Amino acid sequence: MAVYRFKVSFEDYDDVTREVDIKSTHTFEDLHRAIHLSTGYKPEYSSSFYISNDQWIKGQEIAYMPTQRKIDRGVALMEKSKLSAFIDDPHQKFYYTFNFDRPFDFHIELIKILDETPGVTYPHVAKSNGEAPKQFGNVFTPAATETASVDDDFDFLNEMEYVAEDTADLEGVLDTDEETTEKATDDHESEDEEDEFGSEFSDNEGYDEGHGGDDY
Repeated sequence: MAVYRFKVSFEDYDDVTREVDIKSTHTFEDLHRAIHLSTGYKPEYSSSFYISNDQWIKGQEIAYMPTQRKIDRGVALMEKSKLSAFIDDPHQKFYYTFNFDRPFDFHIELIKILDETPGVTYPHVAKSNGEAPKQFGNVFTPAATETASVDDDFDFLNEMEYVAEDTADLEGVLDTDEETTEKATDDHESEDEEDEFGSEFSDNEGYDEGHGGDDY
């Protein structure tokens, strides 16, 4: 029985590749699972293979866990689609998108057609180069960091369970505290001025009393 050897490459990570051997009678779902046996990803996410040309332009879709809209449109299903039925080129290419919610895109290329090797269980990962990126969110971007900082502030308010009215009340309390502090400061300054003037009057009274006995 014929065995297909596919080279699997991340579109955005050139140094990460896999080579997967799989029987021609296996389905696209088998290939889907074999790819993620090699990447370490959980495979249970909506994904699709697309028959592709040499420029990786997407053609017919073969879907896993498709949306109802795709089902109604009659999309081919991975679990029902054998590889041999979609390969008519010794270097057949497929564009592959894994997990439409947080996608990774792959280039899948048939590089060899082999004879089945006794004792080997297929699908089989024949070669692995590079470490696959983490399944969820592995790329650092400054923009993402800035957004995260804003979200952190927002989450802080949410964790404190403030709603718009609570925030307004809080601002009112802060404003009241500021007014109270300013008033206390003004009162204190007024008292200091009164004490200063009072001291001057006291000195003057002492002066008058000290000279009151001298009559001319």
